[in-house]
Formats: sequence, structure tokens, C-alpha cells
Amino acid sequence: MTKIKVGETYTQIVRYRQADVDMFAKISGDNNPIHIDADYASKTPFGKPIVHGFFAGAIFSKVFGTQWPGEGTIYMFQDMDFLAPVFVENDYIAKFEVLKINQEKHRGVIKCTLEDQQGNVLISGQAKLMHTEKF
Repeated sequence: MTKIKVGETYTQIVRYRQADVDMFAKISGDNNPIHIDADYASKTPFGKPIVHGFFAGAIFSKVFGTQWPGEGTIYMFQDMDFLAPVFVENDYIAKFEVLKINQEKHRGVIKCTLEDQQGNVLISGQAKLMHTEKF
């Protein structure tokens, strides 16, 4: 099995749908109308509904647990700065870069960003993962 190295990167395209935002609102209990009511959101500085920050950031968990490093990943830490709104029905790019690896403890520190198609960073953060085979 190939080990992940410092400097290695991974990207994933993601699109959020309003039906999924509505479901997240129901599951999480965060039914703030800025996320689910287009009329309400039209009167805010954003002009339309925005995706919940934690739902938008969940792409990091999805990638780590299912794609890169994938199955067997233990998610130990995540911080996120929410820098700009994420809207439904737009394509975004989740980017990942390995910053540090501790091979003895099988841990890696990963820089995580969510960017729009113009390269603007909307969410920025770091994660700490453990994976006994990949780190």
C-alpha cells in the first residue's frame, strides 16, 4: 500500500443542492431561515440562501472517510474559518494538502480549503487524521 507523503494533494468537486441543505437543517435542527427560506434570504446581504457552514465543511469528512486517505481514517481534529458564503447549485473545489506526517503515530496534518471556481477561498482549515496504513 502506498504511503501518503508531505506535500501530496487531492481535490474534489462538490455541489450543494437546496434539498440537501433542507435535509441538513432538519437533521441538525439549524433551521435558520437564511439557509432555507429564499424570501427571507433575499433581504439579507447575501441576497439568497446560504449553505450551512458545517454542511459545506462536511465535504472534508466525506473525502477523508471514503476517498483520501479513505476507509480506516480516524478523524481526530478539524478547525475551519468560514470566510465567504457558499451557495447552492454552484460547483466548488475542495482542496487538500498534507502539511505534516508523524509516521510513528500514523498521523497526518492536512490543510483543507473550499474554493469557488474563481479560486476564492470560502472555507479554510486544518485536520488531523490517523490512518495506520497511509501515514
